[in-house]
Amino acid sequence: MYFFKKTAITAYFVLGASMAVAQSGPGAGGGLGKGPHWNSDNTPGWSLMTPEEREAHQQRMAAMKNREECQAYIAKHHEQMAARAKEQGRKALAKSRRDPCAGIQP
Repeated sequence: MYFFKKTAITAYFVLGASMAVAQSGPGAGGGLGKGPHWNSDNTPGWSLMTPEEREAHQQRMAAMKNREECQAYIAKHHEQMAARAKEQGRKALAKSRRDPCAGIQP
């Protein structure tokens, strides 16, 4: 009887452990994920923008159809934010750490 009880308990724990291992962990999972996002970490001039401008910028970036359009918009946006920073006596803007147009197909 003792052997049977010990075997049953061991099987129960092995089954529980295998179920835990079979669970998908954190990460992208199955689906497309959040996709690209634009925020204070990757948009020079973010702190100079109003909440409405930030929302419009995010929507505009999400709607980009090609790299040329995106790169032209980013250059214009950077120019505008640099002028705004200068007007407000802030330091010059740094370039984005990554290419914001990288995910857009040519």
